[in-house]
Amino acid sequence: MRLLIILLVLAAGPVAVWRGWIEVPDRWNPWAPLDIAEPVNFLTRYKLGRLQSDPQLCVQALATSSVRYSVQADSPADAKCPLVNVLRVQGSDVRLSSSFLATCPVVVAFAMFERQALQPAAQAVFGQAVTQVDHLGSFACRNIYGRSEGRLSQHATANALDIAGFRLADGRRINVLKDWPGDDANARFLRQVRDGACKHFNTVLGPEYNAAHRNHFHLDMGGWSVCR
Repeated sequence: MRLLIILLVLAAGPVAVWRGWIEVPDRWNPWAPLDIAEPVNFLTRYKLGRLQSDPQLCVQALATSSVRYSVQADSPADAKCPLVNVLRVQGSDVRLSSSFLATCPVVVAFAMFERQALQPAAQAVFGQAVTQVDHLGSFACRNIYGRSEGRLSQHATANALDIAGFRLADGRRINVLKDWPGDDANARFLRQVRDGACKHFNTVLGPEYNAAHRNHFHLDMGGWSVCR
């Protein structure tokens, strides 16, 4: 009987929060919209996952960021690489080397990464801000590694972004291919960026993963949790 009472209490708690009978801060409420300014916690990935099937939640989350974007029409259902709930990102507090297409969870994760990992790393290592992110693209209708056979890449649904480097406020350029192998401030910054990205994206692959990623960080919101 005691165990049954405990189980009932544990079950009643989430229901009471969902119904609004008990008020908790939004960051601890799994049904509250995601606030990009809030630090990552154990509910963040769940809230990010909800965005793909709920465009309105995406809009609410992005309203807490500085991201500039436009909503793209969904692809036909019979397209080889259909795009659903995809945005074109023009920039934010940082410039982009070019605009890119991405799923809403990728855009929100990028906004959180920029605010909570990228800029703090730049301030910690260089004492200045990142002003531009240089990327290699997001959407590409292809299999993983461009193979003729096999499963589709996360890029095939615009659920990934490849970042090749950064530019600082003083004009300095930091390049993954050139600077990752070093042991100077640039290399230290890149490792902090990689580690920070792992807190916001499901999968982060960089030069230590394999030769195909020697010149960029691959960031995606797929089903695998990998940080390499």
